Amino acid sequence: MDYRKEYEKWLASPALSDAERAELKSIENDENEIRERFFGPLEFGTAGLRGTMKVGLHQMNRHVIKWATQGFADVIAAEGAEAKERGVAICMDCRNNGYDFAKAAASVMAANGIKVRIFDELRPTPELSFAVREYHCQAGINVTASHNPKEYNGYKVYWEDGAQLPPQHADAIAKRLAEIDIFDGPKTIDFDEGVKSGMITVFGADCDKRFLEEVMAMVNDYESVKKVADTFKVVYTPFHGCGHKLVPEALRRLGIKHLFCEPEQMKIDGDFPTVASPNPENPEGFYLAVDLAKKEGASFIIGTDPDSDRVGVMVRRSDGEFQVVTGNQMGVLLLDYLIGAMKRAGTLPKNAAMLKTIVTTEMARKVAESNGLDCYDTFTGFKFMAEKMGQLEGSGKNTVIFSYEESYGYMIGHFVRDKDAVTASLLITEMAAWYDTQGMTLYDALQALFAKYGWYGEKTHNLVMPGLDGLEKMAALMAKLREQPPAEIAGVKVVARRDYKPGTETDPLTGKVTQMELKGSNVLRYHLEDGTVVIVRPSGTEPKIKVYVLTQGKDAQERDERIAKYSAWVETLKQ
Repeated sequence: MDYRKEYEKWLASPALSDAERAELKSIENDENEIRERFFGPLEFGTAGLRGTMKVGLHQMNRHVIKWATQGFADVIAAEGAEAKERGVAICMDCRNNGYDFAKAAASVMAANGIKVRIFDELRPTPELSFAVREYHCQAGINVTASHNPKEYNGYKVYWEDGAQLPPQHADAIAKRLAEIDIFDGPKTIDFDEGVKSGMITVFGADCDKRFLEEVMAMVNDYESVKKVADTFKVVYTPFHGCGHKLVPEALRRLGIKHLFCEPEQMKIDGDFPTVASPNPENPEGFYLAVDLAKKEGASFIIGTDPDSDRVGVMVRRSDGEFQVVTGNQMGVLLLDYLIGAMKRAGTLPKNAAMLKTIVTTEMARKVAESNGLDCYDTFTGFKFMAEKMGQLEGSGKNTVIFSYEESYGYMIGHFVRDKDAVTASLLITEMAAWYDTQGMTLYDALQALFAKYGWYGEKTHNLVMPGLDGLEKMAALMAKLREQPPAEIAGVKVVARRDYKPGTETDPLTGKVTQMELKGSNVLRYHLEDGTVVIVRPSGTEPKIKVYVLTQGKDAQERDERIAKYSAWVETLKQ
C-alpha cells in the first residue's frame, strides 16, 4: 500500500471532521508518523482489532470502527434472516471514546438490518460473553483494549457461543474488509433513529441481575465466609474500570462485611490517572491499595483490569509486607481449592477436567492429575479454551470445572466463554476466607502447595518491539530461531523442539519429526534436559515477543537459580 497516497485520501475525505483533518495536517511534515499511520490497515484477527487512538488507517478511530463493523455485518448477514433477527450485543469498557465507538458499531449493524442490544454504560467483558449466550444473540462486539495503556482502544468480536470469533469467521471478515472502502463502504444510520425504530435496544439492569445470579451460583462455601466475616478484611481496586459495581456487589453477597474499595481508583477514568499502566499483572499499580490495606489491617487485596476480565491479587506475608500472587500461582491455588471445595460439597463431577494454555505452568497439570482430573492444553486465548470445552462436553468425555492462562485470566462455570474477573474475584475471596478458617493466608497456602506438589517456578519476559520496524524485528527473530534452532539454552541441552505453526515436534538427536494435535500458531517450544521448558511467541495484541521460562527445582533455591539462569539467556535474544 502507498502510505502517502492513503494519507492524501484521508486528508481529502469529506467524512473527516475539522478536528480530524487538523490532526492529519499537523503531521504533514513527519514522514515516519504518516508511514506508521497509513502503511496498511489494522489486521483483523480472531481477537478483532487493537491500536492507538489516532486518525489513520492503522489506528483506532470511528472510521476504522465503522469499516470493521461493516465487514462483520456482512458475515452475520450471510448466515441468513434468523441471524440478523437474533442480532448482536455490544459492550464497552471505561476507555476514552468507548461509548462513541460502540454507538458507531451499533449504527452500522442497524443500517444492515441487524438487531442490536447495546449496554447503557460500561460493563465487564464477561458480562458481554454472558449476554450473547443469555439473549441468544448471533454475535457480540466489545469495545475494549483490556489492560493496555490509555492511548489504546480495541474491538473484540464474539460469536453465538459467547466466545471470541473462531478463525474461519475472522478470516471471512478480513477477506471482506479488503473489498470495502473505508469511507464509502459502511452503511450507517443515526443512533437515536435506530433506537426509535426498534433496531437498537439499550439495556443493562436486567442483564446485570441475570449475570450476578449465575456468578453467585458458583459459590461453594458460604459457611466458611460466615465464620470469619467479623475479622476478615478485603481491599479491592478496579483500576478505574468496569469492575467497580459488580465485583463489590458479588463480594457483599458472598458475606464479606469488611470490604474496602480504593476510593481514587474507583473513579471511572479512561486516562487511568493513578497508574502508569492499568494492568493487574504489574504490582506497582497496587500501591494505593497496599496503603489502604495497611491502614485497615487487611491481609488480602484484589485488583481487576479496566474491562474486568483479569484479576490480580496481593497477600500479606508474615513480615507485614505484601506479596504478588502470580497468574500461574493463583491458577494452581484456585484449582486445588475448587477440587477440595467441590469434594467437600459433593459436587465434583466424576469426569472433571481443567484446561490451561501451552504457556501456563505444568504445576497445574500436576495438581489436576494428582487429584484424578484430566488436564488439556490449548493455544493462548480463551476462544481456544471455549472451543475445547465444547468438544469435551459435547462428546460427553469431560466436564470442565476450571480453565486458566498465566496472564491472570480465569474461566469458571459454563455461563461465559471468556476470562471472568467477576466470578474469579468471588471465588478467590471465598478461597482466602476458607484458608483463614485454617489459620492460613494465601501466601501460606501457596508454600504448602509447593511442598505438596513440587517447587515449580515461572517467569515471563516481554521483548518490546514497537513501530513498523518492530514488526519486522519480531518476524526476523522468529525466523532466525526456526532456521538456526538452539542446540542448548544457557548451557543445557535441548532434548525436544516443538513448532506449533506446522504442528511438529523434532528430536534434535535423531532428527525424527512427529505431528502434534495442536498446530497453526506462531509458537516455538524447547524442552531442556533438566525438565525446563522455554517458549517463544509474538503477542497477538501488543508489539512484543513473549518468552516464557517454566521450570522446577528440588527446592525453592534451585528453582530460583534456574529461573535466573534461563532469564539471562532470554536477555541475549534482544541483541
